[in-house]
Amino acid sequence: MSPTRRAVQLLLGLLAYALSMAMLLHAGQGGMPWDVLHQGVVLRTGLPFGVVVGSLSVLALLAWIPLRQRPGIGTIANVVVITLTIDPAIALVTRLVPDPGVVASVALAVGGIVLNGLATSAYLGVRLGPGPRDGLMTGLVARTGWSVRLVRTLIEVVVVSVGWVLGGTLGWATIAYALGVGPIVQLTARWFAPRGLADPRRARVRRRAHDRTAPREPVAATTGPRPDEGGMPESGR
Repeated sequence: MSPTRRAVQLLLGLLAYALSMAMLLHAGQGGMPWDVLHQGVVLRTGLPFGVVVGSLSVLALLAWIPLRQRPGIGTIANVVVITLTIDPAIALVTRLVPDPGVVASVALAVGGIVLNGLATSAYLGVRLGPGPRDGLMTGLVARTGWSVRLVRTLIEVVVVSVGWVLGGTLGWATIAYALGVGPIVQLTARWFAPRGLADPRRARVRRRAHDRTAPREPVAATTGPRPDEGGMPESGR
């Protein structure tokens, strides 16, 4: 995948992510787990939605420090692009569907969930770093040894609970998102990760399998041990 293709895919994925957030919010059937918290903070503070999203993103990034996580270019782009575009996206969806009825609300919610899954596959497919909240999750998984499912569930239960107490909208779409977005990402991930950009985890698995099955190169008795087999250190010191 060329650098230009990666940059374009990252940007389009993040723009689509912001649009999917706006669709779910305007549907009024319950937002994504973190958006329930964002809504609650907006209601309590009166700040623009984008400011709240950006502020909580920065707080999530600060939590990476003790977890020894390192942000990538995609991580920073995630914060900047979504913070700057979520309010215009909400305004656009509101203008296109000013007063959604039951059918329109369901369509917005379902469409938002599907679009969010596609957007997530697109921006993660370039492998330039996860979003701040996903990085928080993976950092906790690495530090605690708990499963991804358990850590993700605990985080989302906490943020949804706090958001609901603050006044955020919790509804059927919140549950549908939690159950549905993972399978959508899994089904569509291969569309956005071309062969030219191999998954490093799969590459490591292939290398280990090759190392286990490959025959060792015979070493002549007169040459002594190779550096990587107990002789001199590989660094030469």
